[in-house]
Amino acid sequence: MLYFFKSNTVARKVLSISTVLLISAFAVTGTPSYAAVPTAETAVSASSQQSSTASSNISYLENRFGLHLSAAPTVDEYIGALGKLLKEQAPSLSGDSAPLTQGNAVSLAIKAAGLEELADTYSPEKAAASLKKAGIQDVNVLGADATRELAAAVDTGLLPVGAAKSFKADSQADNVFAANLLAGVLSFHGDYKSYIGSVLDDDIFAKLNDAYDTQELVLAAELQKIFDEGLKQGLFTGYNIKDKRYEAHFDPALSLTYGHSDLKHAIQLIGLLRSEGIQAKVQLEPKTSAFVYLQEWGTPEESDDYKVVQIENGNYIAYAKEYDLALEFESAADKEQFDSLVNQYAKKDSEDEAGLIAASWWQPLYYSLPATSNYTEISNNRIDSGEYYAQSFSLKKDTASIAEGLKKLAPDAEVHTYNFWVDAPFYRYLNGESS
Repeated sequence: MLYFFKSNTVARKVLSISTVLLISAFAVTGTPSYAAVPTAETAVSASSQQSSTASSNISYLENRFGLHLSAAPTVDEYIGALGKLLKEQAPSLSGDSAPLTQGNAVSLAIKAAGLEELADTYSPEKAAASLKKAGIQDVNVLGADATRELAAAVDTGLLPVGAAKSFKADSQADNVFAANLLAGVLSFHGDYKSYIGSVLDDDIFAKLNDAYDTQELVLAAELQKIFDEGLKQGLFTGYNIKDKRYEAHFDPALSLTYGHSDLKHAIQLIGLLRSEGIQAKVQLEPKTSAFVYLQEWGTPEESDDYKVVQIENGNYIAYAKEYDLALEFESAADKEQFDSLVNQYAKKDSEDEAGLIAASWWQPLYYSLPATSNYTEISNNRIDSGEYYAQSFSLKKDTASIAEGLKKLAPDAEVHTYNFWVDAPFYRYLNGESS
C-alpha cells in the first residue's frame, strides 16, 4: 500500500557498501569481463523487446521511486539507480562516466540481484546452450565471467525474453533496457509487484479464498501498546495494523487500496469488475482494525478473527480481522471508473437498498496515494516496527495533534506523516457524517 517503505528486512534487501564499491570499480575500470570496448553509439531501439509490462517499468520506477532514467544512461547513472532502489548510498563517482552497455547493465544487475554464485555454477557448455536457446548471437565478444552472468540472467528471467533476443553486449543500453533490469533486481529482493492474480484470471476467486483463509489476525504488541494508549486518550477513534510482507508494491499512478472485512464482498467486487471488462492486478493484504468496543454493547464474543482486551474504564479494545484489496488497473481511466462503480453498486444509501453487492458499507473506504478525481486529500500517521506498522487516518487539520500525541507516547519511535486521497463517503465519515 505504502510504496516508499520496504517490505522485507534490511538485511535481505540492501546492497552492501562493499558490493556497491566492487560494482563501481568493476564498471569504471573498463569491464574486464568483456573483450569489446564500450561504445557511445545511439541508444538501441527497444521496439522488439517491449511488452506492455516491460515498457511500463520506466513509468513504474518514476511513479514509485521518483527515478528518472535518461534515454541513454551512463554507468554512473545506473549504479546510482541501483543504490536508490536498494536504499544504499552509492560511492562518489567521477561524473565523467562511460556509456552503459547492455553487457555492463546485465553484469551489474546480476551482482545487485544477488545471483553471482548461481552464475558461477555455469559451465561453458551450459552457458552456451542457454544463450543459443535465447537467440543471443554475439557471444564471441564476451569473456568467460560475462557469459556465465548473461546465461544466468536469461535463465532466471532477470533479462526479459524480448531483451535477450535483441541483446548486443557492447551496444548502448537504453532506458527501457535498464528499467527492465532494475525492475528485475527489485523482484529478486522481494520489492517488485506482488499479487495473487488478475481480475480476469479464471482462478482468481480460488486464489482470493486461499489468500484470505491463510491470513490471520495481524498483531504487533509493541505497536498495539502505543496506539491502544492513543485510543484511550482519544487521539483517534481507530487504527489498523498491517504486515509489510504482503504489500503489493503497485504503480501508485494506476493503483488504489480498498478496505473491507467480508470476503464475500471482495469476491463480488472482483466479479463486478469482470462484468465491466476491467482488468487489474489483485493483492489481498491482511489487516487488523482496532477500535473501542463500549461496555454497554454487551460482552463481546471472541474468535480466531476477533480479539478483545478490557481497559480501565470497563470498555474494550477490539481487534478485528479485515483486509485491504490492492488493485493496479491497466489505465488511469479504469482507475477513475472504479469510483463510479462503487458508488452505484457497493455503497449503501438506505437500509433496504436493492441492487448492491453483498455486505456493502454506508461509507466504503478506498484510497490512492497520488491525487485522483473525485477523491479528497486526508492524512495518515504511521509507526513502523520490524515487519509491521500501525496507522491512523485523519482529517488534515487533526494530523499535527495526532502526530504530537504519538510522539509523546513513543518518544523513540519515528512517526511518518503524509497525505493521500480518499473516496468522498469516507471523507464524510471522518467529518462525522453518517452516510
